[in-house]
Amino acid sequence: MAMLRAALVAAFAATEVAASCAYGTHLMPRAEDGEVPINTFGYSGSIGPASWHLLNTTTNGACATGTNQSPIDMRAGTFTEVAGSQLAVNIPDFTAGATFENLGTTVEIVGEGGTMTLASKNQTFEFQQFHFHLPSEHLDNGTSMAMEMHMVFASEDAQIAVMGVYLDIDTGAASTTTRSEKKSKREAGKNTNKKGTGNKCTGGHTSSSPPPSQTPHVTDADAEPSTNPAEVASEMLETVLGAVSEISTPGTATKTPPFAMSGLVAMLSQTTFQSYSGSLTTPPCSEGVNWFVATEPLSISVNSFKATRDVLGHNARFVQNAPGQENILSLSAAGMGSLGGGAAAKH
Repeated sequence: MAMLRAALVAAFAATEVAASCAYGTHLMPRAEDGEVPINTFGYSGSIGPASWHLLNTTTNGACATGTNQSPIDMRAGTFTEVAGSQLAVNIPDFTAGATFENLGTTVEIVGEGGTMTLASKNQTFEFQQFHFHLPSEHLDNGTSMAMEMHMVFASEDAQIAVMGVYLDIDTGAASTTTRSEKKSKREAGKNTNKKGTGNKCTGGHTSSSPPPSQTPHVTDADAEPSTNPAEVASEMLETVLGAVSEISTPGTATKTPPFAMSGLVAMLSQTTFQSYSGSLTTPPCSEGVNWFVATEPLSISVNSFKATRDVLGHNARFVQNAPGQENILSLSAAGMGSLGGGAAAKH
């Protein structure tokens, strides 16, 4: 195991700051001087997802050839369900605020303690950080959500676990539809496609931006604080994302106001997760990542979404084929070769 860990550490070190998904873990430690690095990959053009394997042919090969890549379309048959009670999450509140960094390709909160214990394996992972993607990287049965939060955990034996949480936009529109009713509608949609094998296309995202006429939901100042875990967790996100404009420049960091993680932890313990073995969604696209995607989304205001979008732009990798299927880029290269595109096939 020690040799495996050493090999993984060496591989990640060779990618410098390429793997924002794993940044802050023991595989890719933070700079001791507190400097915030800027990632060397991107999401468009010559440094975009279709070219990640070319940025470092020694370490990034899995981006183009791996058969268990992330993200995927979360359809029946591509995952197993895990109850939140089987994932014992314990993350302390940030009573003094948290360090909020801009890595150029995402913004992330630096962890300060916390664990997740996977009951089925009696394995404990230490909480490292959480960051954001816009729009969501995983699809919820074919549907793209406004954003996705990734909570990254790492174990001492070089394993990585990531909790994915969809973020939806609270438009504040008058509606009697409850969160549970929305969830029931999503589940009904899943039941109509029991034989899904994953999205083989590189697109599939639906528009998640709200119409300009919509305004953020304003809570009655006289209302009592919510005790609903999901709503409390959403309030936490408002606090965090309320500081995103302070780190609009890559390589910068700020301190957020204090915020509680208790609502999020409670929500995670009550929801159901869709689990599969995938990869980092950023270079070097290393596989063997334990993914747990929550079926319960959180809400953010229109203002928070817009502020985050202004800083992040688009930072979601295109959807990969279902676990075990051939890599999309390998299929594309083979197709180009059959059409006489030999140069493309060589990549």
